[in-house]
Amino acid sequence: MYQLLKVEGRAKRGAFSTPHGVIQTPVFMNVGTIAAIKGAVSSEDLERVNCQVELSNTYHLHLRPGDEIVKKLGGLHKFMVWDKPILTDSGGFQVFSLTSLRKITEEGVYFSSHIDGRKIFMGPEESMKIQSNLASTIAMAFDECIGIPAERSYVQNSVDRTTRWLQRCKAALQQLNQKEDTINKKQMLFGINQGATYEDIRIAHAKTIADMDLDGYAIGGLAVGETHEQMYHILEEVVPYLPQNKPTYLMGVGTPENILEAVERGVDFFDCVLPARNGRHAHVYTNMGKLNLLNAKYELDESPIEEGCQCPACQRYSRAYIRHLFKAKEMLAMRLCVLHNLYFFNHMMQEIRYALEAGNFLQYKKERLAGFQQN
Repeated sequence: MYQLLKVEGRAKRGAFSTPHGVIQTPVFMNVGTIAAIKGAVSSEDLERVNCQVELSNTYHLHLRPGDEIVKKLGGLHKFMVWDKPILTDSGGFQVFSLTSLRKITEEGVYFSSHIDGRKIFMGPEESMKIQSNLASTIAMAFDECIGIPAERSYVQNSVDRTTRWLQRCKAALQQLNQKEDTINKKQMLFGINQGATYEDIRIAHAKTIADMDLDGYAIGGLAVGETHEQMYHILEEVVPYLPQNKPTYLMGVGTPENILEAVERGVDFFDCVLPARNGRHAHVYTNMGKLNLLNAKYELDESPIEEGCQCPACQRYSRAYIRHLFKAKEMLAMRLCVLHNLYFFNHMMQEIRYALEAGNFLQYKKERLAGFQQN
């Protein structure tokens, strides 16, 4: 159940009750594709950086170790020793990212594994079965993520098929939640809005899926080739047609700037690989923009990544030391920077929630964006 606590314009401050605890929104979900955050970050670390939701990937976990194995081991929460909410991506993004290895039909998608080339079929029922085996808190509906730009006729046909797939997902999950051996019998389902950059197709699809009374609604197929301005425009057009009393999730987004802009437009949930990916390459986020710790100017810099930051890295270590670790190719370098970046994103979301509660989000956003330009 989603409780809308405060609004400022279209921006929402909410609380989403799940079988694994209450998620305070807006929220950034920390991406652990194969049940682990890249950069040697543990579940205990996620607690230390105030992570509320961990996100894992259906397709990757289906390949290894296998969703049946995860089920035998008690589900994803027990497997990775994490008792807070987990959202699983449906595998639909792989329909987009594995273009050369897939064939789409009405039934579903035929893949060739990117690991060993073996043939895999995944449709709505298969995606729901895998996610039920994983026993995540929130399952994402199986859809096709369309690359941008795309022909209008293709987009319309794809969106219509995604709607039919969503109906099949809903029916399949309802059945799975009633099975005796299902681990999480209260697994939730989020539908996904698609339509590339065609606002009329997006709006019509949003109206259709809004009537299906799902637990939440995602906006997919953005941050896949369009400009930031196009993305913001689509959000402005589409979000008003999604239920305000349900969570709205912008998939795969994004930078701190993207998040601030999307919160203003009514988005609650975010996820992105950027904090971990950039951290593994010595790029760290601060209130004054991104830093590259490999730069020579940090060789003798004894200050932390950011003064006042309460993350595990900034509490003890200097920029000079972390730079040395990168130069020496020590794994600790990646770990410290990923921890800092995840803390930065989670802490920023906390500040956004406080600003919304106080009714000064727009002022907070303005000051934040100005700060990011300083470096």
